[in-house]
Amino acid sequence: MHEHNHTHDAGNVLIWSLGLTAAFVVVEAAAGLRAHSLALVADAGHNFTDALALLLAWFGVYFERKPPDESRTYGYQRAGVLAAFVNALALLVLAGYILFESAQRWREPRQVNQTIMLAVAALALVVNGAIMLGLRRRRGHDINLRSAWAHMFGDAVGALGIVIGALIIRQTGWVRVDPLLSALIGLLIVWTAWAIIQESLNILLEGLPRGLKLKAVVAAMREVEDVLDVHDVHIWSLGSSTRALSCHVLIQDVPLSASDSILQRLNAMLEERFEIHHTTVQFEHVSCPGCAMEQD
Repeated sequence: MHEHNHTHDAGNVLIWSLGLTAAFVVVEAAAGLRAHSLALVADAGHNFTDALALLLAWFGVYFERKPPDESRTYGYQRAGVLAAFVNALALLVLAGYILFESAQRWREPRQVNQTIMLAVAALALVVNGAIMLGLRRRRGHDINLRSAWAHMFGDAVGALGIVIGALIIRQTGWVRVDPLLSALIGLLIVWTAWAIIQESLNILLEGLPRGLKLKAVVAAMREVEDVLDVHDVHIWSLGSSTRALSCHVLIQDVPLSASDSILQRLNAMLEERFEIHHTTVQFEHVSCPGCAMEQD
């Protein structure tokens, strides 16, 4: 019930954040064209992909609430991870376009209206700050919500840069600050997107969850009472915040009740130390290697 309330709450935050961001994209793009500011247009483009990120994040939260069924026995937890991956790829395409346009504008600088730049960038700081505040308490270990938050953080930094740039243009008249800011925003987009691509791709390829070391998990399992050895260990992420493990555990030839207590100790340790809540353990007995007993 608590998890359901958390995802419902996160969904509501994503919806109002999406509406606010989409409205601001229109305002910033129009202001950028009016002021002849590539930095504002670039930032509007970044905000547009942020709106896409929030939309995909909402889809992710929606699908993560859906229970498992006959065709998706693990549920739909990777929908959010896939959403983050697709959005990050879109960001890289946008960054390439912004960097290209920045180079063009650097060679042929244009006058910009620094007053409009200053006002819209200041408004962007307020909008992004409010959304970041709403997402901050709910992002936790969820890569999808962290992806959306990272976009907002990147935009807040970009907006702050535009404010400073507009002040520099006002004081010095050096209009090349505008394409310079655009290029920096493009590089910022690449930086924020790359980390999300790495982590989401790791989950989609069933790599070891971020922050875990296989040797440390195996060593901790071998320390559990009555566990003789552990092998064939696999650890992966079902979604952005759910870890799973399967392995073979060697124990003495003991009654079912005794092996059940070993399993309970193993699961308790894995949950407490490594936040692994979904385990599949197959026991192998010393005196009867061919006899195996599966426990979930």
